[in-house]
Amino acid sequence: MLEGNIAILGYGLSAIGPGIGIGLIFAAYINGTARQPEARSVLQGIAILGFALAEALAIFGLVLAFVFM
Repeated sequence: MLEGNIAILGYGLSAIGPGIGIGLIFAAYINGTARQPEARSVLQGIAILGFALAEALAIFGLVLAFVFM
């Protein structure tokens, strides 16, 4: 029973990190776009890639929580 509780705790922790990371990614994107609007197209692609990678970490944590339940 203890293993299931640890798995849920692990998922909770794995969801916090990417959530903070996504916030930081889009904060940097907004800041960069505000400072240099002509770089928007380059920064947008980087922000979307960072979002996808950070979200993949949360999905990976969710899968591991179900695997080890």
